[in-house]
Amino acid sequence: MSQLKTASHIDDIPSTPGKFKTDKSPYFHRLRIYSTLSKLTLWSSFFLIFVLFFVFVSRSSSPATATAPARRALGDSWGGPAWEKRVSKSARRSSASGFTVLVTGAAGFVGTHVSLALKRRGDGVLGLDNFNRYYDPNLKRARQKLLDRAGVFIVEGDINDSVLLHKLFDVVPFTHVMHLAAQAGVRFAMQNPNSYVHSNIAGFVNLLEVCKSANPQPAIVWASSSSVYGLNSKVPFSEKDRTDQPASLYAATKKAGEEIAHTYNHIYGLSVTGLRFFTVYGPWGRPDMAYFFFTKDILKGKHITIFEAPGHGTVARDFTYIDDIVKGCLGALDTAKKSTGSGGKKKGPAQFRIFNLGNTSPVPVSELVSILEKLLKVKAKRKVLPMPRNGDVKFTHANISLAHRELGYRPTTNLETGLRKFVQWYLEFYSGSKKKSSW
Repeated sequence: MSQLKTASHIDDIPSTPGKFKTDKSPYFHRLRIYSTLSKLTLWSSFFLIFVLFFVFVSRSSSPATATAPARRALGDSWGGPAWEKRVSKSARRSSASGFTVLVTGAAGFVGTHVSLALKRRGDGVLGLDNFNRYYDPNLKRARQKLLDRAGVFIVEGDINDSVLLHKLFDVVPFTHVMHLAAQAGVRFAMQNPNSYVHSNIAGFVNLLEVCKSANPQPAIVWASSSSVYGLNSKVPFSEKDRTDQPASLYAATKKAGEEIAHTYNHIYGLSVTGLRFFTVYGPWGRPDMAYFFFTKDILKGKHITIFEAPGHGTVARDFTYIDDIVKGCLGALDTAKKSTGSGGKKKGPAQFRIFNLGNTSPVPVSELVSILEKLLKVKAKRKVLPMPRNGDVKFTHANISLAHRELGYRPTTNLETGLRKFVQWYLEFYSGSKKKSSW
C-alpha cells in the first residue's frame, strides 16, 4: 500500500514548481481513475503472486509439526497396520524373561552389535535410525540388512520426532531403551556445531520427554563418552574425576547429556545409566575413526598423518574392542532397576549410574599403525605432525573398577587380536565378496 500511496502522490506533483493546479476536465479525471485502477490491479496481482509463492515455499520446506508433517518428512515410511505389525514382530520377545528394548542409532556401529546381541539372547528389539550422511550411508544400509536377516526391524526416523516416538511407545510397551543415537566425531563439531546440539542435546531431551510420559516408564541406558574427561590430567580416568573442562563441543554435549539425564532422573523417576565409551573399534566400525581410515589409506598407498603431543609427546588411546563394549551394554541393561515414575509423575527415588567402559590399556597411535602394517603386510607412509587444536586430547585411560564391580564388566580383547578381526572384516566387505559378515 505504501507503494500505491507513493505513486498517487507523484501523480499530484505539478510539472513545474509552484502551486497545485486543479484540472477541471471530466475526461482527465476519468483517465486518472482508470490509470489508478490499472496500477492497483497490477500491484494486487504482484502481491497475490508473491503470497502464493511464499505459501508454496513454506509448505515445501517447513519442519514437521505435531499434526502431520512428521510422517511426510519420512516419505510415509511409518504408520499403518502393516508397519505396526512389523514393529510388534521385531519387538516380540522369544524368551519369557527377556526385555523389550528400543535401540536408537541401531544402524550405527555400536547399535548394530548391541541389537544383534540382544536378539540372539531372546530379547525383543526394535531399532530406530535416521540414516544421516555423516559417513557413508551405504555402510549403515549394509548393517540394516544384517539386522533385518536377524529379525530386527529398523524404523527410519529421528529422535527429535516426538510424534513418531509416542507412536512407537503406543505400539510397544518397552521395558528398556538403549539410547545410542548421537552426532559422533570430535573434529566435525568445528564444521557443523548445530548438528551436535540438535542430536545430542535436543534429541536426547525429546527422547527423555517421551520416556517420562510413558506408562510404564522404561529404564534407560545411554552412550556418554570418555571425551567428557576433557583436559583432566589425572589417570586413569575415574567416574569420580572432574568433567567440567571439555576440550570439544562434542564432549560438551555429552557432558550436558549427563546433567540432563540426572535432572530427569531426579524430577520424573527415570532409571538412567550412562556409559562412557573409550575409543571403540572393530568390524562394521565407523569410517571416521583412525584405525578405519588408516587401514583404507595404507592399502591405497596414501600418506597417513600421526599426531604427536607438544614436546614430541605420545598420543595414546584406550582402544576397546566392540565385543567388550557390547558385554558392558548388556550388563548395564541387566542390572538397571525399574523407573519409579508413572505417566510423568515420580513416585520414589530412581537409579542413576555412570560407568567407564574401556580396556584399561592405552596404546600409542604409532603402535596402532605398526600393528596394522603387520596385519595388512603393507608399509605405511607416515607423516608425523603436531596435534592441532581440533578438540582431540593427548590420551585416554579408563579406570573400570566400578563397572567390573557393578556390571561384571571384564574386557578380554587386546588391540592386535581386535584389529585382526577388523582387518579380516574390512578386506571381505570392501573386496566385493558376497560374504559381508564376520559372523
